[in-house]
Amino acid sequence: MRPGEIVQVDAKGLRTVQAVPAGRSALCIFEHVYFARPDSRLAGVEVHGARVRMGERLAAEAPVDADLVIGIPDSGTPAAIGFSKGSGIPFNEALIKNRYVARTFIQPEQGMREQGIRMKFNPLDEVLGKRIVAVDDSIVRGNTMQQLVQMLLGAGAAEVHVRISSPPVVSPCFYGIDMADEGELAAAHRSVEELRALVGATSLHYLSVEGMQAATQLPEDSVCRACFTRDYPTAVPERPAKLRFEPAPA
Repeated sequence: MRPGEIVQVDAKGLRTVQAVPAGRSALCIFEHVYFARPDSRLAGVEVHGARVRMGERLAAEAPVDADLVIGIPDSGTPAAIGFSKGSGIPFNEALIKNRYVARTFIQPEQGMREQGIRMKFNPLDEVLGKRIVAVDDSIVRGNTMQQLVQMLLGAGAAEVHVRISSPPVVSPCFYGIDMADEGELAAAHRSVEELRALVGATSLHYLSVEGMQAATQLPEDSVCRACFTRDYPTAVPERPAKLRFEPAPA
């Protein structure tokens, strides 16, 4: 259904009526990057296919000499498959995910996020002595990637090249996602090199905004990309009200 459309069911049967004129749509592009199930379709585009295309474009934009491509499970896996296809570097699983741990980047407190990351992943011997390309969908606060890089190096990886299948997240969401205030976003006020040093990677590269958009196969004016571009489709508050989700101080 389109925005403003209603379904009428009466003695004459079922029909749809456009009750309110449809305006500009602004589908969250982060759904294609991370949130949506890979087997879903958004605006007619299969999410898994879009994520694979993001990985292929990332391989073209940020090539690297390496031995193995791995995905950060689960949402980084399709892009890692695409990166492997685009680069010719073999893909294999090297991190096992505990699927009973919730998404860590939306946990409300830093200690909870760090504990969740330690419980969430475990490396395999596949990384021993290898130059690894670790592909993930995004870096929000940087906690997960920092610990994963150290985990892979500690497990014997010779190099860890981080590739992110979306642009840097630089601005918060005002439309319902408790992402972070701008001051907590790892890339908001850091260069890519500064962020590489922060997470401890051998190299770090992001997919461009243009590459991400092309991978979705959707028109630019049909999506919201504000968390990557700071260009919001509606007026937003000057101060985010994120603290409403935080526990009250003792």
